[in-house]
Amino acid sequence: ADAGALPQLVAAMHAHPGSAAVQEWACRALAHITHGTDAQADLRRQVAVAAEALPQIVAAMRAHPTDASVQLPMCCALRDLATSADAQVRARAAVALGALPLL
Repeated sequence: ADAGALPQLVAAMHAHPGSAAVQEWACRALAHITHGTDAQADLRRQVAVAAEALPQIVAAMRAHPTDASVQLPMCCALRDLATSADAQVRARAAVALGALPLL
């Protein structure tokens, strides 16, 4: 998977916060691209975090709190972003953004 798409996915989420479809499919793609345990997957996660994926995911969770089709890929993306060498830092960042009550 190509990390180059990650900033565009986050930008699409930012540009269309009210669209459940955009949020769902962008997060599905984020989760798919950042999934894995190898060094390349960790690099892709770093790109996603640098593109501000965490705050955008939490914003989408807040904007679509009862839409399971949005919530599930958001949870998967959060899981994948918190799976890395610096998982504790990313998990704390997600909690600081208010993700915990949304789960």
